[in-house]
Amino acid sequence: MAFEIPEVVKVWSQFAHPLFMWVLFGLFIYALYLGIQSRRTRTTTDKEVRKTLVKKKFGFKHHEIGSVILALMIIGTVAGMAVTYINNGKLFVTAHLVVGLAMMSAIAIATALVPYMQKGNNLARVTHISINVVLLGLFGWEAVTGMDILFSIIDKM
Repeated sequence: MAFEIPEVVKVWSQFAHPLFMWVLFGLFIYALYLGIQSRRTRTTTDKEVRKTLVKKKFGFKHHEIGSVILALMIIGTVAGMAVTYINNGKLFVTAHLVVGLAMMSAIAIATALVPYMQKGNNLARVTHISINVVLLGLFGWEAVTGMDILFSIIDKM
């Protein structure tokens, strides 16, 4: 006997991925703010400003939230694919799926650069920042296309 998922769970599960990813998009923007403040802390020449910024631990917070974002991005991507498969018996290979998978790979690469950045490797830092700026743009695009998908699901209900 195969395990059957109740219809109500199938229907409402389709809303979990978009909600989860919008929260993640907000966290991503917060991480950007922390990264900018961390860079400001590192590069300021004003000793008083630096002293104030160091107390706020922007670098630590940026690193911490970045780790959380990496984990949540993987969970959100895989969960979105799982829900789609459960509800449709297949995945739809669209730009939304392909870009989402590319984003998951890119965030893993950006995170993998952290040990090199901590050792002062400027190329790693520039690459990390560049990847994350592209990710932010792609995240915005994914949000728009994801809402289009969500509205088409609602129309079918």
